Amino acid sequence: QVQLVESGGGLVQAGGSLRLSCAASGRTFGGYAMGWFRQAPGKEREFVAAISWSGGNTYYADSVKGRFTISRDNAKNTVYLQMNSLKPEDTAVYYCATNRALSGSAYYTRSGEYAYWGQGTQVTVSS
Repeated sequence: QVQLVESGGGLVQAGGSLRLSCAASGRTFGGYAMGWFRQAPGKEREFVAAISWSGGNTYYADSVKGRFTISRDNAKNTVYLQMNSLKPEDTAVYYCATNRALSGSAYYTRSGEYAYWGQGTQVTVSS
């Protein structure tokens, strides 16, 4: 079993930045691919970013590419999402997720590919 706890959300003005963190506990962090998803009110949960357990491969949704950066520190069992140039449409609850990876280079973009989820952290971007 893996437990995930997100932090770092909050209220920020458009154009600002936030850094989300997701701390994992339970089974070893190594060998697990990680992802960030978000869900805005009245909308379905959508993919934001993913990273392989080696950290060597990353993938982003088109809507955040060039503005968000996913990274991980396996020694700290933590994955991060640096969000820059935030827009009001980035307002959502952000969730991190993880699952055992098939290889060190694998990453996943669909929610059904993740077995473990955090409770979410609210990000609100004002215009």
